[in-house]
Amino acid sequence: MEMAKSESKKRIILKLGTTTLTRGTKSISRGKIEDVARQIKSLSKDYEFIIVSSGAIAAAKQFVNLNGQQNIEDKQALASIGQPHLMRIFYEIFNELGLPTAQCLLTYFDFDNDQSRINIQHTINELLRNNYIPIINENDTVATEEIKFGDNDKLAALTAQLMSADLLIMATNTYGLYTADPNTSERAETIALIEDLDTVQSVIGETKTELGSGGMKSKIEAAKIAQDAGIETWLIYGFAENFMLDAMSGDAAFTRII
Repeated sequence: MEMAKSESKKRIILKLGTTTLTRGTKSISRGKIEDVARQIKSLSKDYEFIIVSSGAIAAAKQFVNLNGQQNIEDKQALASIGQPHLMRIFYEIFNELGLPTAQCLLTYFDFDNDQSRINIQHTINELLRNNYIPIINENDTVATEEIKFGDNDKLAALTAQLMSADLLIMATNTYGLYTADPNTSERAETIALIEDLDTVQSVIGETKTELGSGGMKSKIEAAKIAQDAGIETWLIYGFAENFMLDAMSGDAAFTRII
């Protein structure tokens, strides 16, 4: 299928995990979402954005206290409660800057079905043509892959592949991938450029955060999907203000996977 992609703008998939959206706390940070919105507004002349956002469960925990909260059913219930709250925050903040948003709930199964893939492409392209920013999350009510496995990392990569993105930006809680574990080595430095992902497997940790379900391993697996599709991936420290602008201007350390 021929993509209806803007000829003048580059297409960026921005993946925002729970840890980034909460700035490592237990609540969604309006300030971080404002930071993201300001950056997108600043870059809107040259780039169009598709956001893949986690955070529904974290949003729900600000409003409700379900018994248990440990099994998949509890987390699915929390996700269904939190998703409209999360989208309301995005809508309020982005709308103040003249950035209209639209919600897209997908599952991994949608990417395996030819008709669903075409429908996703048509819908997202139409939203972009009308200057809406699609905000994608997994439909946790009917699917559990994000809850169980990857904090939407794989979903972001599959979206980048399907929508022929120019760049996949993954906001993380590190300055990209390091030469060694920064928690144990004072000599650990950010790896600025990676071409062969197989060469960095030995320094990828399994650490996950309390709220996020991903980790660096799932981000590297997502970057591999993007790389196979000819799409560059950036791993950027999302806690910092202006993290995308600073990366683009060379004022921040981050990892490029080409």
